[in-house]
Amino acid sequence: MTRRTLSLSLALCLLAMSAMTTNAQRRGAKKPARTPAAPVSAAKAGDEVLMPTSSPLISFRILFMTGSAADPAGKEGLANLTASMLSDGGSRLMSYDQITEAFYPMAAGFSSQVDKEMTVFTGTTHVDNHSRYYAIIRQMLLDPGFREDDFARVKTDAVNYLKVSLRQSNDEELGKEALYNIIYAGHPYGHHNAGRVSALESITLQDVRDFYRANYTRATFVLGLAGGYPKDFPAKVRADFAKLPAEQTPVNNFFTPHLEPGTQVEIVKRDTRSTAISIGFPVNVTRADKDFAALAVAASYFGQHRSSNSYLYQRLREARGLNYGDYAYVEYFPRGMFRFEPEPNLGRQQQIFQIWIRPVEPQNGHFTLRAALYEFDKLVRDGISQESFEQTREFLSKYVNILTQTQNARLGYALDSRYYRVGDYNQFMREQLAKLTLADVNRAIKEHLLTNRMRIVVVTKDAEALRDAIVANKPSPITYNSPKPQRIMDEDKVIQTYPIEVKAENVRIVPVDQVFQ
Repeated sequence: MTRRTLSLSLALCLLAMSAMTTNAQRRGAKKPARTPAAPVSAAKAGDEVLMPTSSPLISFRILFMTGSAADPAGKEGLANLTASMLSDGGSRLMSYDQITEAFYPMAAGFSSQVDKEMTVFTGTTHVDNHSRYYAIIRQMLLDPGFREDDFARVKTDAVNYLKVSLRQSNDEELGKEALYNIIYAGHPYGHHNAGRVSALESITLQDVRDFYRANYTRATFVLGLAGGYPKDFPAKVRADFAKLPAEQTPVNNFFTPHLEPGTQVEIVKRDTRSTAISIGFPVNVTRADKDFAALAVAASYFGQHRSSNSYLYQRLREARGLNYGDYAYVEYFPRGMFRFEPEPNLGRQQQIFQIWIRPVEPQNGHFTLRAALYEFDKLVRDGISQESFEQTREFLSKYVNILTQTQNARLGYALDSRYYRVGDYNQFMREQLAKLTLADVNRAIKEHLLTNRMRIVVVTKDAEALRDAIVANKPSPITYNSPKPQRIMDEDKVIQTYPIEVKAENVRIVPVDQVFQ
């Protein structure tokens, strides 16, 4: 053995020992107890975000501070069904087909988005059509038809979304959403926004009427308008929505989910050609907290969404060709496989740090999971370099302009800024990033990302074999279709035995037809 080979072997040995020590430290670390800054969780009468411009288009974002976290026990999905009945059902005066026909010549539409604490109705129309358009959506929101045929249709759509779209057609979103359900089990966030299949089947049209009456009130209403609307138009909208009932909806301060210490793995067994991996844990950091910008830099460096420059992407896809993409998030980002930027109006008091490993070939699933944890542990142990910090900070300072490049998006982010009490989002982020230091980022990584409560969801076909391999910590050697640099091959030897410290009873197999049930 030459001196160079001996030095390389010794270095790899020390690297493995250091990584395993960090791995053990991460598994045994205590999550710091922090109370996040409280965002706005209830509206005040007359709350509004108005953004007049010279645009010939008018953007509507009519927000209600209620969502799936308000679903009664056993009626999970009620908030979503209620919103769907308003946006995809008829008003008392017009059927849904009549509304669709009326929107067509205006090239307009109207849609809803339900999250845990927010329900938003969005639409855009030309200023020349604003009176006709508003007359229709006003009826839809304030005088809904609540017809039985509409209810049957939207209820069927919701059930099919969970049963077919998520369970059978989309491994990636299935894994991501299942991860949230595991982390928030027993918490008001602990079910998909669309609900549970068994609960949806029990919900009645009367339940929808009752939820609408209790939650669509002046106390939860927030008006969002942007564009070239007439000066007197906001006053007209305010007067119309003042007809909502005045009931005060309770202010919810959602608690941090309680997770037992230790890693837990849920393997969703599905007859699929690939393996999807989602990894995460709760973080007590939102845009309302001082460390948000620091964690945003850490997540962007580690796994910026749809970016080939991020660290994890370079290590797993570019260096090894394992999969399509590898991303990390500090805020909820649904429908990521369909979008390049996140949607606004998903404000939450609780967030998670999440790693999304876009599907890999099943035979590489165990190795890829190990590789992701190995690289995450390096992030926590070593932090990021000065050069990476400066590059990422500069990128994010410009990226905020991409997030708010449309009038509708600017309005959405303005409503979120009202929720988090942070002022203009672009200015807020640029100011926070400008005063951020490398020490701030690396401290925030160690404070918020050092955890012994890791939760992992894997969607795969051969669930039993993967479970046995994880529990026994079997080596997971990997082979490539083309030669790799020696440094990659040497590092693979460390990764293939990298310990995933988990008890046998904490590795569960769940048939896909039980997820979201």
